[in-house]
Amino acid sequence: MTTRPELSLAQRKRQLVSDELTETALQLLALKGYDAVTIDEIAAGAGVSKRTFFRYFASKEDVVVQFLAEMGTGIRAELASRPADERASVALRHAVSVPLKECADHSERALRVVRLILRTPALLARFLERQAQWRDDLTAELVLRAEGTGTGAGAAGGGDDLWPRLAAGTALAAFDAVLNRWSENDGGEDPVELIDRAFAVIAPALDGTG
Repeated sequence: MTTRPELSLAQRKRQLVSDELTETALQLLALKGYDAVTIDEIAAGAGVSKRTFFRYFASKEDVVVQFLAEMGTGIRAELASRPADERASVALRHAVSVPLKECADHSERALRVVRLILRTPALLARFLERQAQWRDDLTAELVLRAEGTGTGAGAAGGGDDLWPRLAAGTALAAFDAVLNRWSENDGGEDPVELIDRAFAVIAPALDGTG
């Protein structure tokens, strides 16, 4: 088991500034609308200069893109951490539940950000772009899991090497459906309960029992 190296003081400070800029930007953009917020406002809200903002991000859009990239990293990391002999449907459900648990824990704030992304065409396009990368990452992780158990890439799919990509895409389709449902219903439903219900439908296909 490997442990993450400790961050230096400078790295921790840099991470804190990045986190503050991200949080400030997302909330301002969600509250005022993407086009209405300036980089000057974001920098002022985070207590830094405009020059400092550009040390971390190239644009407002870049803040959201990096946020989505980190979300994808969390999903893949969770899948990688699941027991190798766990059913694919269970492992994938836990993986895509990571950001949904964040939504549940910070419902009002998360709802504003989700709506910002889903209702801003430029950001929605980047979200879909990032989801394509998530699918590739989850596919690669599923292949590694299958190889680790010696069952081959298509373990749950009868040896079909299309299975990892189909499984990853199916899991993300469920995630996307839940996120849209949660947003449309003003956050009135528990997103974790919704993803559990979604996976109850798709589990037989993922596990090759349907």
